[in-house]
Amino acid sequence: MQKVLVIEDEEGMRDILKTYLENNGYEVLVAENGKIGLEYFNNNKDISIILLDIMLPDISGWSLLKTIREKSKVPVMMITARGEEYDKLLGFELGADDYVVKPFSPKEVIARVKAILSRTYGASEEDGKTEYEGISINVSSREVTVDGEKIDLTPKEFDLLKLLIDNKGKVVSREKCLNEVWGYDFYGDLRTVDTHIKQLREKLGEKRKLIKTVWGIGYKLDGE
Repeated sequence: MQKVLVIEDEEGMRDILKTYLENNGYEVLVAENGKIGLEYFNNNKDISIILLDIMLPDISGWSLLKTIREKSKVPVMMITARGEEYDKLLGFELGADDYVVKPFSPKEVIARVKAILSRTYGASEEDGKTEYEGISINVSSREVTVDGEKIDLTPKEFDLLKLLIDNKGKVVSREKCLNEVWGYDFYGDLRTVDTHIKQLREKLGEKRKLIKTVWGIGYKLDGE
């Protein structure tokens, strides 16, 4: 049974999420503030995904996300009443995997949770490696090395890199990146993809030049 940590200060929202998640077969931990949520996170190494509210009474969701990302790559879905584009881009830059704005349908949240868990852990039983121009991806362990040196990628960065390698030499549109990596129709700004590509390039070091920008369309991985 996969474990979900819900960090949300609104009691009614906590109860709704807990009920729907449990009805869909998940074990659920609920925290009413950031301090308790961080304690649960530190004391439960088997948490599969975190649903994190941005507007917490003690610690901001942004600060909590930064702390989590310093220690773990566990998927994080941000939940908030704020829907500005800046908030979404900031969340993704800090390592969030998804973003849902209140009010929302609990069924939508469940669908997104399932999609994230499937992308993150569903490939764990796959075997083999994918390599290209010194970049090696181990699908089973979700580890990446560049010229033999391991680099740390967020789940979204890993999935983007794998998508580009799987389509090496071909142009991958921003829309395809969103559909394949985020797993649902994204109604935000396509610059979300650009932000993640920028971060991915920085982590690839000298190999960043392999990711070519195709202006007005998307990106492709090309050694030429």
